[in-house]
Amino acid sequence: MLTRELNISPVGRVEGDLDVNVYMENGVVTRAHTQASMFRGFEKILQGKDPHSGLLVTPRVCGICGGSHLYCASAALDTIWKSTLPPNALLLRAIGQASESLQSSPRWFYATFATDLSNKKFSNKSLYDEVVRRWSAFVGTSFQRGVEASSKPVEVYAIFGGQWPHSSYMVPGGVMCAPTLKDITRAHAILSRFKNEWLEPLWLGCSIERYMQIQSWDELMVWLNENESHYNSDLGLFLRVSKEFGLDKFGQGIGKYISFGTFMHKDKYNHPTIEGRNEAVISPGGFYDGKNYESFDHLKIKEHVIHSWYEDHPAMHPWDEPLPEPLPSQHLNGTDFNSKYTWSKAPRYVDHNAEAGPLARAMMNANPANLPHQFHDPLFADIMQKMGPSVFVRCLARMHEATRLYTLLNQWLSEINLNDEFYIKPEERDGKGFGATEAVRGALAHWVEIENGLIKNYQIVAPTTWNIGPQDDKGNPGAVESALTGLEIEDVNDPVEVGMVARSFDSCLVCTVHAHDGKSGKELVKFKL
Repeated sequence: MLTRELNISPVGRVEGDLDVNVYMENGVVTRAHTQASMFRGFEKILQGKDPHSGLLVTPRVCGICGGSHLYCASAALDTIWKSTLPPNALLLRAIGQASESLQSSPRWFYATFATDLSNKKFSNKSLYDEVVRRWSAFVGTSFQRGVEASSKPVEVYAIFGGQWPHSSYMVPGGVMCAPTLKDITRAHAILSRFKNEWLEPLWLGCSIERYMQIQSWDELMVWLNENESHYNSDLGLFLRVSKEFGLDKFGQGIGKYISFGTFMHKDKYNHPTIEGRNEAVISPGGFYDGKNYESFDHLKIKEHVIHSWYEDHPAMHPWDEPLPEPLPSQHLNGTDFNSKYTWSKAPRYVDHNAEAGPLARAMMNANPANLPHQFHDPLFADIMQKMGPSVFVRCLARMHEATRLYTLLNQWLSEINLNDEFYIKPEERDGKGFGATEAVRGALAHWVEIENGLIKNYQIVAPTTWNIGPQDDKGNPGAVESALTGLEIEDVNDPVEVGMVARSFDSCLVCTVHAHDGKSGKELVKFKL
């Protein structure tokens, strides 16, 4: 039996810090390791700083989901300082979060994922020429229109946040903006342009209202064949291409899903508490093990570092774990996958590894126990029952969110009361706080402890930490490592299949890596350029 090792670096297109190592036997992956190859200093930077520093520093963690980090940072302080949040503040926080997420749908599909479908691997397929015409990088007809459309939702964010990325308009007690009727009207107009130029004519080939009637896989197939507009839309092409190209046959993953939930209802989280969060979210959170649902409890999260380039300690909840202490450079061996091999930690829910992201959210939306004000969408429960998880299902779940986000944004904009408050100053105090959301890539949370008016400990667990994290202390792989296992690679000189699995998770490494102490004087690693 022929065994071969394949190292792929980098895999990511967002930024080049994800490396993948796979072991193959006769072209089939038998073991996979994901490696975060970059470290950063954000959590250490915050230690000893004024609590407000998190509002300025953490949005810089990522240039794509900085608004999500701001959402968590402000929410964590709200739970410590016992803020009172006006309905307008909750609406404007949700608008910022949703608009940042909405821009990612076309940008991810065209610029990150769909270009792989024009790879020569698929050149013998009947739909290949049409894929190349529409989705080739930079020159594809849909590529150009989709990437251009992706800029529109963050224009809405910038109206209220002042800028995007790296805004700091969300603060404990509310938001630092006072929009006018002109601002709201302009935001509606921008969203209408997004809908009229891309979402309905190009992606759906129908109205949002028609698409949102779909409740099952069979109904989706009826929709596909209902008319030429649906059939020839980019979504219609993606459905047909996924079946012909076999995207529904690989990248299954763990089959367990974690979501923290997001979008606080404007009338149900005016006095934020950690305990009251689950019932206030509009997009529901939870844990799904493939059969049963469990309510989300952040206290059940622990991070493992046995395979991470940090000083060893037992798996701990983020409130209890120390700030990451990197190992000296002589212990940073990127090829010993039986030991430490990544800057990412390995978060677990109880002892379960779990996938975070749009598919996890889609499964939470299908929970029959969801509250009346929460999402109820059985589509992906039906899809998963009929065909199980795959690269195709994961990608479809990501794009499925666009119609709901668009609809919610318009609804929330219409609910803003320009005559009411947007901010109520809270009283600062010491304590432990927790803030969470669903960034576009999945479950994101900040844990902070304030002592003597300063940050004592700050811990961030990002979506990609869940997905590309390494093995835990029981040897269980992370989500992407699991999804790569069993993968057939046709051409080891062009392993596009590996990239497609990783990119179906939309991995973004800048949020995942932790910190190093620049004051220690230790040499951590050398780079030769």
